[in-house]
Amino acid sequence: MTLTQRLRITLDMIKIEHTLFALPFAFLGAALAAREVPAQPASFWVSKVLWITVAMISARSAAMTFNRIADRQIDAANPRTAARALPAGLLDVRFAVVFTIVSSALFLLAASQLNRLTLILSPIALGSVLLYSYTKRFTSFSHFILGWCLAIAPSGAWIAIQGRLTLVPVLLSLAVLLWTAGFDVLYACQDYEFDRGVGLYSIPRRFGISAALWVARGIHALMFASLVIFFLNAHLGWLGLIGVIATGALLIYQHSIVKANDLSRLNAAFFTTNAFVSVILFVTIAADVFLL
Repeated sequence: MTLTQRLRITLDMIKIEHTLFALPFAFLGAALAAREVPAQPASFWVSKVLWITVAMISARSAAMTFNRIADRQIDAANPRTAARALPAGLLDVRFAVVFTIVSSALFLLAASQLNRLTLILSPIALGSVLLYSYTKRFTSFSHFILGWCLAIAPSGAWIAIQGRLTLVPVLLSLAVLLWTAGFDVLYACQDYEFDRGVGLYSIPRRFGISAALWVARGIHALMFASLVIFFLNAHLGWLGLIGVIATGALLIYQHSIVKANDLSRLNAAFFTTNAFVSVILFVTIAADVFLL
């Protein structure tokens, strides 16, 4: 198998296109931070956007590949995931390990090109996204740890622009954490029986699918509340408000199509709706920042 073929299989395995979930939140954090930065030459902003993008893509690539490596035996035993590249033998572990190392190194390089504080904090971010893979082995609250991993994006991008952290990006990160945790609880419902059988931990496995759906709804209600608090503290206008309202509507829709006795529309709720949330928030709030 050629290097190009291995790379293509790896990118398909980690669903590189799903970087769309987190990348808009990083750009949103950068856009909000830019409001408080004195006028800079175009080269400053081109460099920042470039290295933030590289950092996001490389961090997610490292995290997802490491997750597939760590879970390859579990994936092989799960009918839903047995066809993934590593358990199916389409890709060798050695190449996946090298890809993870290269992606991690690229992330650290990107952090070093942003500013000193970004570089100092980069090992914490990288360690978080890598070690998440093992949390389902010992805690039912791994969903919140995944939330923490994605919540790093807006605050990290804010730090990349300003070199410091304030309340506004922290509130946005809290909303991202709760948004991620809520949809991950939903996603885990489809592995309820398997997780019980092999001893993995999740909120659905601990409380049952019906209760887990209510937990997910509660988490997303808290997410919406934190998003409103963020909106108020960021002093956004009507365009930002449209984004907040649209997000609330999408969350309601997401939960309306997933039932305890019918998980057939779970993928639509998970993939399509979540991509819309991050993009809508970025477009509306960024437009609010730069146009109003």
